[in-house]
Formats: sequence, C-alpha cells, structure tokens
Amino acid sequence: LEHFLAEPYTKILTAIISEYKPEVFIAGSTTMGRALFSRVAAKIGTGLTADCTGLDIDGEGNLIQTRPAFGGSVMARIKTPNHRPQMATVRPRVFKKAPEDRSRTGEVIKFPLTEDMLTSRVKFIDYIVDETSHVNIEEADVIFSGGRGIKGPDNFKMLFELADMIKGAVGASRVAVDEGWIPYSHQVGQTGKTVAPKMYLAFGISGAIKHLAGMQTSDFIVAVNKDPEAPIFKVADIGIVADLFEVVPLLKKKLEEKLKNA
Repeated sequence: LEHFLAEPYTKILTAIISEYKPEVFIAGSTTMGRALFSRVAAKIGTGLTADCTGLDIDGEGNLIQTRPAFGGSVMARIKTPNHRPQMATVRPRVFKKAPEDRSRTGEVIKFPLTEDMLTSRVKFIDYIVDETSHVNIEEADVIFSGGRGIKGPDNFKMLFELADMIKGAVGASRVAVDEGWIPYSHQVGQTGKTVAPKMYLAFGISGAIKHLAGMQTSDFIVAVNKDPEAPIFKVADIGIVADLFEVVPLLKKKLEEKLKNA
C-alpha cells in the first residue's frame, strides 16, 4: 500500500464501510480522491457528489453538498437522503483550517487486511517528479500566476524568477496550460488546483469563473491587467490597470532591494 493503486484501496475502503457503516464519508478532491471515491461509491451503491466547495448538515441529518454546475454559472445543492454513507469529495483548501482543539480525541482502529484485498491488475512502475515545480503550488504562501496576457512560454521565466526570490510558486490559467506554455501541474482553477495562499498575484489573467473558483479564497489578491473591465478585479484586493511587462520588472527591482537590505 506504499504507492496508491485504486483497486486494492477500493477493496479495503469498501470492507471498512461494510464493517462500521458510517453516515458520512468524505475525501479530498485530489487525483487520488477522485479515482478512489468514484469506485467505492459504485461498489457499495450510494451517491457521490464530487468537487464540493461547501458542506452542511440539515435538520434530518442529511449532508448538504454544494458544488459548481454548468461551468460554474450556478451552485448546486445536493443531498442523498435514501442511501448511506453520504459520500463527497471536497476541493482542497476551500475551507480555512480549523483552530486546534486538544480536547477532541479519537480512537485508532487497526483494520485486518486479507491477501485478496491487496491484489491489483495495475502495477506501480515509477514516479516522475515535475522539475518545473520548485515549490508545491498547493502549499505555497505566495503564488505568481500568469494567463493569456503572458503571451508565450518564455515570459513565464519572469514569474519563476520572482517566485524563486521568495520561495513562492508559479500558477497559470487554463488558457496558458492549453497553449502549452506551462505544464498542467501549475494550472489553477476548477479544472486545475485549488489554492489559498497568503498572497495571489495574477498577471494577464482575465478572471473567468473557472479560474476564480480555484483561487478566490486566497488571503490577499493582487491583479494586473490592461483591461479595466477584467472580472478578476472584482475579487482583487489591489487591482492594477497596466501592462504586466512594465509591472513585473518594477516588482522584481523592489524585491531585490528589499532582500538586499533585509
């Protein structure tokens, strides 16, 4: 079980659910979470709401699951009243961390595994590290993100230089990834990563709904765009209507001065 394989993990979780019969079962909407929970839900015959951005419990004990629908134009509220467990995957970092509560305790149960649970028709071969990701974008405190306005792969070097100066990460809009300017691992948005850094700086990103869904919970948002009507300015704490190719060099110079005097 050292490396994730969907088949044995599905068998094990299905057995655990059958034994303990939980009311609610939740996982992160990560690559592993999506692959695993869809299989588990199908195996046990219950519903699954994927990619949730909100969760609540109604007066009847039903899990109310909120998620974007129709390309993010509406927010659907879903419940599973007739089947248990109620299953959902939740976008990473859509909720702020809860404060530590040392009064809460739990019991660790060692669940016995059988040989047949560990069999798999798929084998783990290798893990390849993405060399362009110097810092995990989902863990970074500061993210410099580029969109269509970056105009090409070579110009992302400017953002990588800024990120390397303060141990930040580089993000991108779907357009930039689809154009092949930067790998998918950097994509922020509904079809990419959900991030919540202390500061998110968006350069040349218009602010489509699908992109905003992946970064609008950031603590502080700075947007640079030549279009004063760009939707991203509606969620930005600071909006700069300017050419990013003028702003980025100035920002780099200021950072260099600050680091030199630190």
